[in-house]
Amino acid sequence: MLTWSTLSPETVLQWSELTNLLAKVDDTDEFYDADDLAEELTEHGFDPALDSWAVWDGETMVAYGQLRVSHERTTDGDARADLGGGVHPDWRGRGIGTELLARMEPRALELARERHPGAPILLRAPGGKEGSDARPLLADHGYSPARYFTDMRRPLPGEPIAAAADPRIRPFTPDLTEPLRLAHNDAFATHWGSTALTPERWADTITARSFRAEESRVLVDDGGAVLAYVLCGEWVARELYITLVGTVQAARGQGLARRVLVAAVAAAAASGRYDVAELGVDSENPTGAGNLYASVGFRPIRTQATYTKRG
Repeated sequence: MLTWSTLSPETVLQWSELTNLLAKVDDTDEFYDADDLAEELTEHGFDPALDSWAVWDGETMVAYGQLRVSHERTTDGDARADLGGGVHPDWRGRGIGTELLARMEPRALELARERHPGAPILLRAPGGKEGSDARPLLADHGYSPARYFTDMRRPLPGEPIAAAADPRIRPFTPDLTEPLRLAHNDAFATHWGSTALTPERWADTITARSFRAEESRVLVDDGGAVLAYVLCGEWVARELYITLVGTVQAARGQGLARRVLVAAVAAAAASGRYDVAELGVDSENPTGAGNLYASVGFRPIRTQATYTKRG
């Protein structure tokens, strides 16, 4: 007999165990410690009592759902709702995924209308790799693939990359918090599905236990304005994840993103703390980011789909 509850601080250990199992079985590479997931429960705008679900077989969590609705509209004017979660492989094919969607979608529509009255609503969900169990489930419920994202990896230290020193590049420091948020919102204003980040949501990013300020790099002009940046995180020991790479629109075409990325990779290699660096890129990224990453030694390791439907 299955029971339903919500995610809570008391269940993060079981949630982490399930999440890490799914990362292996479905090859998503999305591994999270219990402490990382505990932080997610306190994200600004996320109410675990209303926006999360947990399914249990006795003391074992066999499925979970997690809903996030953007605080700002996308560049296309949509209210974006992201539906995440998964079902234990031994419990698939029993209708649990269908029931999760049936509970998550009404709440997603309710919250999106509350935050963005009158806006069109875009529901998004991860479709995983080709052949994943998620894809037919989503297709049966009206979702279709909208975008493909490729994960890339390079060894550290790996092959050295020649780069001229740029005195404008420096590690992240707290005084850059707001200039960097503004630069990020400008840089990602042209990216599919992106929304501007509020100060509160930005704080969630740069105060997370996974954030690695010492490997992150920011390029600032003589007036202190941020022109380009690379932010890094670590969820798995000795694996550096490059979470964000951006260049403000007015500074594009000067090779600044590559300079900052090379500086971040070099810093990570020199630290001796990492064996690999990873990142993800939209396969249709309009700035040609895939070619940039390949030029710095990153190679594709998997491609996953994002599915969407209109609410």
